[in-house]
Amino acid sequence: ELLADYLQTNLPNFRVHKITQHPDEWEQWLHDICETNGWEHRQSPIIWRELLDRGGKGQLLGGLNDFLEYAQQYYGITSMMLSEEMLDIAEENLQAHLEIVKEDEEIKSLIKPMQIWITSASVPICYHLIPLLANGEVFGITTEISIHLLDNDLFKEILRGIVMEAEDMAFPLLRSISEHTELDQAFIDADVIIVLDDVLLNLEVQSLESYIREVSEICQVYAPLIEKNAKSEVKVISSGKTFANLKATMLRTYGPSIRPENIIAIATCWESAAKAMLARKLNTNPAGVKDVIVWGNITGSNYIDLSHAKLYGYDCAIWGPPNFQRPLLNMIYDSEWIHSELLSAQSTLSSRVSRCTAVLPAHAVATVLRYWYHGSPSEEIISVGILSEGQFCIPEGITCCMPVRFQNGNWEVVTEIEINETTQKVLERLSHELVQVRVSCVSCMPSISMLEDSTLAFLWLWTCMNEDQTLLELGIFQKILNHSALFSS
Repeated sequence: ELLADYLQTNLPNFRVHKITQHPDEWEQWLHDICETNGWEHRQSPIIWRELLDRGGKGQLLGGLNDFLEYAQQYYGITSMMLSEEMLDIAEENLQAHLEIVKEDEEIKSLIKPMQIWITSASVPICYHLIPLLANGEVFGITTEISIHLLDNDLFKEILRGIVMEAEDMAFPLLRSISEHTELDQAFIDADVIIVLDDVLLNLEVQSLESYIREVSEICQVYAPLIEKNAKSEVKVISSGKTFANLKATMLRTYGPSIRPENIIAIATCWESAAKAMLARKLNTNPAGVKDVIVWGNITGSNYIDLSHAKLYGYDCAIWGPPNFQRPLLNMIYDSEWIHSELLSAQSTLSSRVSRCTAVLPAHAVATVLRYWYHGSPSEEIISVGILSEGQFCIPEGITCCMPVRFQNGNWEVVTEIEINETTQKVLERLSHELVQVRVSCVSCMPSISMLEDSTLAFLWLWTCMNEDQTLLELGIFQKILNHSALFSS
């Protein structure tokens, strides 16, 4: 490049055009350019000459040594640069190219904003969620977003009011906000989908199976639309006061092409409420309580595990730097409160979370999204409902809340933590409940595929073995067998 620049500077009719390619793209680009021009060349760089004033096909000169010989013979000029210097310059050129590519990507991301879709957008959670998404803290201060509010025609006026208020607030990063009531246009180009659909539970009026069927029918509508319209790497968050785990599971079931790891359920409300409860007991700041783990069914039976919880910045006899932490259970000297009152406190907590206003759930969704895109705090544990792959002896194929860490746009299960005997027994009970809900869902929705039925029949068999029940006592198991020729064979 330096030799070519020298020739261009000193020769009146000599012009240089440089084409830079990333190393990962070089071979394909070289193949294409050689195939187009009928050349044979295998190394970097490739140099050819074209007579611009005459037109016609370019003439291949070759690689580095060929160009040096060409310059020596035609112009009496050569390069005295050593190979080491050439390699250093090549490395600098690569870094400069990567920086240019990164800048271009940032500019493109501003031109085409991130597409955020929110379902059942007339609920109060959405009202509080929009400012959190649009202020730049979740996706970054340089990322513009477009928010799409989806609900049915009955709530069109509410959606229109939310849109007008959001526009009045004039968020610099909110490119647009719109309301949608037509399902066939839902989730177009979606980067993030937040599912807020809920059912109002009243078991005195309607059976649990009826509510499960209602949730399944919602997911049966959404999942194919997500597959058809959303981007391939779309991230889906299941939130709400009811059936958060089940919604995540059924979206995977009816949308098999959606990446399973990109569908999660939110448990941050429980984490936050539990941390606040513990902080009040210890008379400290809830922000200093870390690594409280929520296991099981987020909006059903769950277990708050304090065995790994840590306490930072606690006002006690021993102090240390900001990263100094103490085991939380060691700081609670009232053992009776831990073993008895804590259980009743958790029951109160359940009632409070289910009846909470929209501020806490909205904050929970925004927090998890921020972690998903920018990483969670180092070494901190976050509880999320994910598809089980057999971790902690939880059956595969169900959505169960467990500890994870977010990093580089992905999450990973924190499998290195030790599970004590008490927690393991609780996990068995919670897994049983999740399997029961899953199988009840299949009995209500016979349209689920044969393979899915087979998997669920196996899960129910696992439950029966744990409960020591006979298959003849389980009419629902027979229903699954009737739909599953594969399992029967």
